[in-house]
Amino acid sequence: MGKDIIYKIITSIRNVDADNKRRVQIVSTNVTNNLIKIFLQEGFIKDVRKNHISNKKFLLVLTLQHKKKKNTINFKNISRPGLQIYSNYKQIPKVLGGLGIVIISTTLGLMTDKEARQKRIGGEILCYIW
Repeated sequence: MGKDIIYKIITSIRNVDADNKRRVQIVSTNVTNNLIKIFLQEGFIKDVRKNHISNKKFLLVLTLQHKKKKNTINFKNISRPGLQIYSNYKQIPKVLGGLGIVIISTTLGLMTDKEARQKRIGGEILCYIW
């Protein structure tokens, strides 16, 4: 899967957040759409719009949630191309005692640790976000 795409998206969102800007533009793919849905559910992003570029190509324009302090989005890469970390649903780690989220790649697509525990499905642990 495109793990490096996920890290590029998260890094671009974090960099824009650190500069106190409000909008990020990302190319729309299935992976990015799934990741953006997770960010909307968890409250890291306020709004998403689709802009048409050309035939069958779209840009996603993300509006970030801004808080008073800088760097409100932090993440840590877990799996990488040379080392993939897998876990069953019982052993999925909790980030900051449940305050952060773990993004997991499962057979049902990308999901958070809470969803994976509820559906009793494990997968590859991609990153921690807090």
